Amino acid sequence: MTGPEEWVDDHAGPVVRPYAMTRGRTQPVRGTFDLISLVTAAVTTAAPEVGMEPEHLSIIRMCQRPLSVAELAAYLDLPLGTVRVMLGDLLDRRLVLVREPHPAGTRPDADIIEAAINGLRAL
Repeated sequence: MTGPEEWVDDHAGPVVRPYAMTRGRTQPVRGTFDLISLVTAAVTTAAPEVGMEPEHLSIIRMCQRPLSVAELAAYLDLPLGTVRVMLGDLLDRRLVLVREPHPAGTRPDADIIEAAINGLRAL
C-alpha cells in the first residue's frame, strides 16, 4: 500500500516536489551559480509562461534587490540544487541577471592599487 508517508524522508522532508519542479533535471540549462553569486531580477514582474513554476515567479519578486543563491534557497525553503536549476531557467529566459563572485586568486589591476596608494599619500 502506498501513501503520502512513502514520499517523505524523515530528515529531509518531502522529496517529490523539488524533483517535479525541475522535471527531473539536476543541472541548470545555463550558469553555475556559486552560493554567493548575486541574483537580480531583470524585470519587475513576469507573466507565468509554459514550464514556469510559482517558485520561478517568487524568485523574480524576491530579486528586485540583489540576493545570493544561498539566500534564495533559504527563503524558498528548497534544496540548493533545485534553486540552481530554476535560476538556470530564468537566466535562459533573460529574466534574471547573475553576478558571479571574483575567484579568490584574482588580484585587482595594478593601476587601481597605485591610484589607491597615491590617494592615501595625498591624505
